[in-house]
Amino acid sequence: MRTLTDWLAHLEALHPKGQAGIELGLERAARVKRVLQQRQTCPVIVVGGTNGKGSTCACLESIYRAAGYRVGCYTSPHLLVYNERVRLDGAPVDDETLCAAFARVEAARQAAGNVSLTYFEFGTLAAWEVFAARDVELVILEVGLGGRLDAVNIYDGDVAVITGIALDHTDWLGPTRETIGREKAGIFRGGRLAICADPEPPQSLLEYAGAIGADLQLIGRDFGFSRCGDGWSCWSRRGMQRDFLPLPSLSGAHQLGNASAVLTAVDLLQDSLSVGAEAVARGLQEVRLAGRFQRVRERPEIIVDVAHNPQAVAGLAQTLAAQRNSGRTLAVVGMLADKDIAGVLQAMAGSVDLWFLGSLDGPRGAAAEVLASAVSSCQQYVAVESFSSVAEALRRAVGLAGENDRIVAFGSFVTVAAVLREIEQESLFSN
Repeated sequence: MRTLTDWLAHLEALHPKGQAGIELGLERAARVKRVLQQRQTCPVIVVGGTNGKGSTCACLESIYRAAGYRVGCYTSPHLLVYNERVRLDGAPVDDETLCAAFARVEAARQAAGNVSLTYFEFGTLAAWEVFAARDVELVILEVGLGGRLDAVNIYDGDVAVITGIALDHTDWLGPTRETIGREKAGIFRGGRLAICADPEPPQSLLEYAGAIGADLQLIGRDFGFSRCGDGWSCWSRRGMQRDFLPLPSLSGAHQLGNASAVLTAVDLLQDSLSVGAEAVARGLQEVRLAGRFQRVRERPEIIVDVAHNPQAVAGLAQTLAAQRNSGRTLAVVGMLADKDIAGVLQAMAGSVDLWFLGSLDGPRGAAAEVLASAVSSCQQYVAVESFSSVAEALRRAVGLAGENDRIVAFGSFVTVAAVLREIEQESLFSN
């Protein structure tokens, strides 16, 4: 295995069991971690939740980088290239660095008895190897799925942050917010800081935090925020008060809740990693995150968003409503079959004038006809067209869109990736 492509193919073939390559559990990754002799030598922030994990990680990364710290950040999934998952000082690592880390994990995996690591477990261990080799001063880890049995949970966060909790991945995490909340809370540690930015946290999360003695900080009770014109303020019961803050550069009213959790974490870690007011302001202004209400073109305006569950799509609809345009809204959608398709499309129904639905490939991909049926059930008398791919759906939408119209592509990371690749083709706008 000489190239990153070779290594990724190896990762995909290594653990074929489990739905979509997913098999939760900590034992496999923990065994290989012991062989690698991985140690935590700097502060670690673990971020879980249903929606808002990526923006929370990006905001933390931006602020600490503005303060001058060397930061390692691990997120998933990626949009275009695997390297996006492992960032050093805000930049994706190069192929050579990833391949070297994969080689170390592979050697340890074999030494541990040919442990059958999943794709995500292998990648998580390799990301830590990258960060350890570069002597970073802060590690930020985004949970992949759930929390309690996610590979990231083999590491102990000095601070654990949980963002919003909603119904998603119910096949693995359970059918209710209570079951999901308990799984998310698994990243909490006794005696350590735990932050929850969900304004209505499940009782299961509260009970688990209490049972293990986590230092739980709840939004609205222990910290919070208020909007002040073109800025905002953030406070905590432990004495933090930050006024006249610039709004985060990420779009969406929900971002202030995430940002207040970020600033609470920053405040609680001041003794380990001091951050001044100027770094906070600059970090908020400079934070960027691909695929989250990202404008990728003007006239017609094209917006991409990875929102794929009802809560996230409702937030997308709210942001669109706050930024009304003079033309029509055309939706380009592709989804995975195991998502709440009806709930997602219902959440956007009142915001869309024309629907362009594309099938997603693979065993988990939903056919466009399934999406069309869901649209018809929640929004009558609206134009709906179905296509064999997201790329075809986008091309049709671009062909019909006027200069004042906007195209919104959402429903999956796979959908956004397909749109971004298609936009790179200059021929898409040649007419």
